[in-house]
Amino acid sequence: MAKETLVLLYGGRSAEREVSVLSAESVMRAINYDKFFVKTYFITQSGDFIKTQEFSSKPADDEKLMTNATVVESQKIKPSDIYEEGAVVFPVLHGPMGEDGSIQGFLEILKMPYVGTNILSSSVAMDKISTKHVLESAGVPLVAYVTYVEGADLEKAVAEVNEKLTYPVFVKPANMGSSVGISKADDEEGLRSAIDLALKYDSRILIETGVNAREIEVGILGNADVQTTLPGEVVKDVAFYDYDAKYIDNKITMDIPAHIDSSIMEEMRGYATTAFRAIGGCGLSRCDFFLTEDGHVYLNELNTMPGFTQWSMYPLLWENMGLAYSDLIEKLVELAKEMFEKRESHLI
Repeated sequence: MAKETLVLLYGGRSAEREVSVLSAESVMRAINYDKFFVKTYFITQSGDFIKTQEFSSKPADDEKLMTNATVVESQKIKPSDIYEEGAVVFPVLHGPMGEDGSIQGFLEILKMPYVGTNILSSSVAMDKISTKHVLESAGVPLVAYVTYVEGADLEKAVAEVNEKLTYPVFVKPANMGSSVGISKADDEEGLRSAIDLALKYDSRILIETGVNAREIEVGILGNADVQTTLPGEVVKDVAFYDYDAKYIDNKITMDIPAHIDSSIMEEMRGYATTAFRAIGGCGLSRCDFFLTEDGHVYLNELNTMPGFTQWSMYPLLWENMGLAYSDLIEKLVELAKEMFEKRESHLI
């Protein structure tokens, strides 16, 4: 039987490009090479597409993918050169220009099946403010928040925070993931500094009441038939689960499944399914919740391309459900092809 071609897109222009490389290297080692031939393409920080390695068998443990530090400019290609009839694309890309609908739209123009959520659900989930609005309409519980858009009246926004929220608050760029640009503010002075930081990453800012809560995550998989995992918990050794703690310092551990009541587990899984369907999700996502000491559940965010290293929460959640890492990749490819056929059938 002929092998299928799986195209890995990795790198990208966002601040999360280093995470993308780690995820892609994990995927390339876990793939079943009896079924797949793998081509990799690196997207540089400036947005160029670079043709990188191809693999017909499992690469050596010390094999590394190209990065911005090792890029070979002579291997630059036109973005459309990634096209191959019958190939499936796995865009292992995090953050803006990766999981915000832009790459998804590009791949739909190329008529290539791709792993993950579609244009609409990717763009909605990437924007934290839009996500809030959609999930509110679906009846999903959220922590109290205020929004600020660059150029608007800052003093009015600060006054609204002081009136509606309680400190500490968390200030977040609307269009970033992996905690990039997010900071905690304990008072009004800290709030202004946090807004300045967030504005370096986006012009739309979300400000949320801080809650003393456990961080619980649920994996989602499927198209029309949505499956969820038992929740897992992020156990931190740092006060705030920031980018460095997540991906660089390794100051976290995970409890899978989380040590919570079964009724709360089912509540979270139900909200995860509701949220995924509300944004029009397909393929995969990870739904992140807050669980307060008094048992209140709040949905924090939907991550449509969660970290995908072998030690990331999303694959480990599915491994706990009996779906191995390599089998998860195969399932995602199947879902990608299913959604491609569905999209094509609607173009009548």
